[in-house]
Amino acid sequence: MKASLHEALAQLPGGHGERYRQVLAHGSMRVEVYAPRGTDAQQPHAQDELYLVVSGHGVFRNGETRHAFGPGDCLFVPAGREHRFESFSDDFVTWVVFWGPEGGEGEMA
Repeated sequence: MKASLHEALAQLPGGHGERYRQVLAHGSMRVEVYAPRGTDAQQPHAQDELYLVVSGHGVFRNGETRHAFGPGDCLFVPAGREHRFESFSDDFVTWVVFWGPEGGEGEMA
């Protein structure tokens, strides 16, 4: 399987204005490209997720913690946690990987 960032971005926005597009799936794993514009209105997700920032910069709120982010950064969010991108640049694009059971995998021992 292969996903092309260029091909995924060419499909945005979606028919209802969506700023994300699923590009790969296997078992519980899904990969999307996400390129919000203006505001990030996403809600917590049922699975654990990983963001791999392709371009742009801003601030990422992960629960009560905020982190500056930029290209090449990797951000993890456990299932169910409030999170969003804030004050991000107009060129912001990230890969998103969802995996595992609903409720997340939990802490490692």
